[in-house]
Amino acid sequence: MDDEIKKRTQETAKKLWTGGIKMDPPYLTWKAFDRDLANDLSMFITGNLYSRTVLTLPERQMAACAMLAALGAADELKLHVNAALNVGCDPKKLAEVFFQLAPYGGMPLVNKALEVFREVLKGRGEWEAFTKEKK
Repeated sequence: MDDEIKKRTQETAKKLWTGGIKMDPPYLTWKAFDRDLANDLSMFITGNLYSRTVLTLPERQMAACAMLAALGAADELKLHVNAALNVGCDPKKLAEVFFQLAPYGGMPLVNKALEVFREVLKGRGEWEAFTKEKK
């Protein structure tokens, strides 16, 4: 069972965290404090939760981005916006998710989420294509 979870963790992590902008995942911070706990958390979050098939990875990332934006968790949002793009989320839909925050969290959260989104797109070299697509 552990080998199966370890394999799912590695496969899912590769899809989510490989490519796009260069960022250190939170796992490295966790590992600096407690290697065993970091592995347990990684296997639970990435190997058990993110590898479930009820939601696709793009759907799961859209949900994660919406929740992180609503919390105002900009650093985590940056990581998950990049992961969302890595697994094929449509950038136009991701922007729409952030605008959907307006009636629930207010415009300051929308603005912060869009700033993070723009930063990620610029870091990936995709900002110009995104803005041309919107015109």
